[in-house]
Amino acid sequence: MKYGNFFGGALGVLVVLLVAGCDKMVEGKENVPAGHISLEEVAAVLSGISLGPEQMAEVREATGTSAGNGYDEEYRMKDLFAAPGCGVGEDAATKAGSYSRPLRDLLREAVLAGQTKAAAMDPEAWLDSLAASDVQIYWPFSASWDGETLPVITYDPGDNAEENEGFLLKADGSIEKVLVDEETARERPVWVVNRNSDADYKSLELQRREDPSWGSGGGEIIVHPQTTKATDDARTLILRSFKAKRQFDSWLSGGSEFWIRCAGVDDYTVSTEAEMRIYEPRITDFMIVVRRNQVGEELDVNTVLVSDWVEEMESGALMIVEDDGGTRTSWKANAVVKYNSKAYGVEVEFPINTRDDIVWRGALSYSFIEKALRKEKAADRWIGLGEAEILLDFI
Repeated sequence: MKYGNFFGGALGVLVVLLVAGCDKMVEGKENVPAGHISLEEVAAVLSGISLGPEQMAEVREATGTSAGNGYDEEYRMKDLFAAPGCGVGEDAATKAGSYSRPLRDLLREAVLAGQTKAAAMDPEAWLDSLAASDVQIYWPFSASWDGETLPVITYDPGDNAEENEGFLLKADGSIEKVLVDEETARERPVWVVNRNSDADYKSLELQRREDPSWGSGGGEIIVHPQTTKATDDARTLILRSFKAKRQFDSWLSGGSEFWIRCAGVDDYTVSTEAEMRIYEPRITDFMIVVRRNQVGEELDVNTVLVSDWVEEMESGALMIVEDDGGTRTSWKANAVVKYNSKAYGVEVEFPINTRDDIVWRGALSYSFIEKALRKEKAADRWIGLGEAEILLDFI
């Protein structure tokens, strides 16, 4: 990740900001899962396991740790097999020997006993493929678990379905097929077998732990001020809080990952027109996950959007995107700087997926932000941008 002083010189006039939610992208390829592991089949196998308090506690610990680390309430199969109870962002070494009868042992026994119908794959090969896949157990609203109730186990069928067939585990060991929706998941435990899309990225929470000064809106990883009069006189634009008004995708696929991507004229110290023509901007990014129970909730961000908003900078461009996957493409915009009273356009290219939803895009002027900050009530300082709201501040 690259962070820096976006306008180190006195003559910068425009910075381009991008807020985006997206999966890990590969040039020219669809974001497709490993094809030989069926989510429905994994859910069916899990439903045939006699779960006990220890296995329930294992999954709950993992989902709680993932959420505490800034991710969704998720338990990856990779961790389930390698380090039972380990959440996303946690050191697997701390989980060695934590459980006497982990879920992986019960899962392995069930598969070896013939409870999987994986075509053309022997049980060991199927287990190895599952452990190496992006499949996970997603437990929405797991923080409200009563410590006793067994889960309904379902899977994400895709196509933005809002309900699906689930397997209800009863105390007598029998299984009942039921229809589950998000309300069901709010009322009782529901495990959803789906695919992970955010674990490869470092969350904002983990960034803060590595550098606690993120929480006060800065830090060495972000701000590298230069000793120029422009920098001394500039103000720093902070994204204090973020609020999502709704979830865009099915609850079966989990919450939303919002990427905040900013691009600007970093370390702008050019001294000739020739240098200006070959200048290349830099992009910064970090991720915020909005879980299902966090819709409408104010999420603290407290980090830098523009490190040096100089007097000559008139406005910035902001774009909010909710990820829906697809093929990687790009969105192009221009950052404009002045040198010797001439304007130069610096092209910035942001990655974006073809199926992403554009929530909002447009310009935010300095005067507009200042007007919002002058409002007496804190609640009136929020800036509404379609299905999201942001709270900005200058320091």
